[in-house]
Amino acid sequence: MCDAIEAVTEGVHGKDYSHCAMIIQEGDSLKVIEAIGEGVVVTSWRDFVGRSSKIQAARLKTMDDAGLQRAIRYAISLKGKPYDDAFLLNNDRYYCSELLYEAFKVANYGKEVFTLEPMTFKDPKTGSFYPVWVDYYSQLKCPIPEGKPGINPGVISRSVKLRLLKFSQNP
Repeated sequence: MCDAIEAVTEGVHGKDYSHCAMIIQEGDSLKVIEAIGEGVVVTSWRDFVGRSSKIQAARLKTMDDAGLQRAIRYAISLKGKPYDDAFLLNNDRYYCSELLYEAFKVANYGKEVFTLEPMTFKDPKTGSFYPVWVDYYSQLKCPIPEGKPGINPGVISRSVKLRLLKFSQNP
């Protein structure tokens, strides 16, 4: 599934991203709040970085610390919500980039921080749906949401509102 997501999303500087999350601090520990298969969960930093060989950290240029805390509180309030397998907005289920989109929108008093784009599940070279997406949505028994508004890790990574950070995966 990660390959399928990366194939239809374009990340910053041509890099491909299949997941995004928010780093939070709990006591003396860094953790991550994310939407994954189990739903919205808080994950240890160690477990998070253990799942990926490529991580890019970023910080919003356009939000102060109070706004960031509002985003974190809102994301944490969604803990336990189910994962959004269909990648659809406004259904009380969340996929990774939707979690960040909603958290920062709430923190910004209802104004978008990241911009929704029409989703695509098609190979740009052929214009045909990738077979993995056809199979995936067939199993879900729902239509592919081609062209519906959505957001993905690549869209977030390309936002001019982010400052990319250099960091160590072992803070």
